[in-house]
Amino acid sequence: MNIKRPKTIDEYIDLMHQAVYEIDEMRSSLDYDPEQSQQFGPFLDHLDAQVRKVFDDMVAGRYEWGYGEDFPFLPIVVKYGRFIPFQRLLMTLNDTHKNGLDIG
Repeated sequence: MNIKRPKTIDEYIDLMHQAVYEIDEMRSSLDYDPEQSQQFGPFLDHLDAQVRKVFDDMVAGRYEWGYGEDFPFLPIVVKYGRFIPFQRLLMTLNDTHKNGLDIG
């Protein structure tokens, strides 16, 4: 699935909210598999905290565009991406943070 960069701020915030939801869903699925919870729990905790902070900043009007810089959570996505079912969503969010909205 190829996700395009959002065209509006509202679409961007919606995509970030989707990432928060996906993290919650992944965490919920780990509740049923203790072995995977031990394996993925630590990186998921860090990813969750960083994505939620960005979302909270967006909603509160404190968000700052990256202007060529990656999100702080990108190294987690790169390192553990094969275990993150919504990796493409996170990469699209990072691309938007770095390069802006798709207004062209």
